[in-house]
Amino acid sequence: MVERVLATDAALELIDKLRGMHGPLMFHQSGGCCDGSAPMCYPAGEFRVGQSDVQLGEIGGCPFYMSADQFEYWKHTQLTIDVVTGRGSGFSLEAPEGVRFLTRGRVFTDDEADALAAEAAS
Repeated sequence: MVERVLATDAALELIDKLRGMHGPLMFHQSGGCCDGSAPMCYPAGEFRVGQSDVQLGEIGGCPFYMSADQFEYWKHTQLTIDVVTGRGSGFSLEAPEGVRFLTRGRVFTDDEADALAAEAAS
């Protein structure tokens, strides 16, 4: 199975820390505005996911979503969520820790794209 979203060890460690502080978590890839396009971490259920959101998978046991419109641009890309030093703007839970989640991406190989297409067709 090809995963659409992964997380680095550093991101997984931060997710565990934040889960210990805030309980169950969820992620939503913001699509612009004041936060640019960044993975945002919220307490589970605090961000309302709508019918126009797509769940890409899970990282660290937390669901990861983005809007369907944004997914159209990113559907050919595997996302890797990482952590970098520096405070991002916004409401993501890691902001007070002096770090921010960051999305890195790579285009799926032809074999991976074929596997995803076959998975979607079944």
